[in-house]
Amino acid sequence: MDIMKSIEHEQLKSKIPDLKVGNTVRVHVRIKEGNKERIQVFEGIIIKKQGGGVNATFTVRRISYGVGVEKTFLVHSPLLEKVEVVRVGKVRRAKLYYLRDRVGKAAKTKEKIGARVENSEITLKEEVVPGETEVAENAETTTEIAQNVEEKKEEVKEEVVENTTEPETTSEVKGEENKAE
Repeated sequence: MDIMKSIEHEQLKSKIPDLKVGNTVRVHVRIKEGNKERIQVFEGIIIKKQGGGVNATFTVRRISYGVGVEKTFLVHSPLLEKVEVVRVGKVRRAKLYYLRDRVGKAAKTKEKIGARVENSEITLKEEVVPGETEVAENAETTTEIAQNVEEKKEEVKEEVVENTTEPETTSEVKGEENKAE
């Protein structure tokens, strides 16, 4: 793998929200003010998505006190706490720049009828479960277990062979008992 790609891969989040243009979302962003940290919520309509990999961004627009405000967020930013989908919008375009000219109700997208509001996420990287690392460390014990299983199989095969010869002798014994009667 290329050095740049490996560095970018480390910076990617393992799970990202499934964002679609036209959806009304509530974005929770971590903000630092002096020594304090707090989470600020920005709610609006996603008007565009662009880029890929580490550079993937989405722009959210809302009208605040009669003024249109747009904020662009990096999808893989550590400051981005979470993204909640409030409404699923019905749109037929990839970029909704025409909403910039509209005011009031006209600045909203139609809601998709029957659409479920789901906060689904896309998994980019598989997370390592702590138990799996212990399994890798105990590789010697797994080989020992495998050897023990093989030995048990051989013992069972030997027992089966011994048991198959015994019924013949018992049938011979039963035959002799039948003749005696």
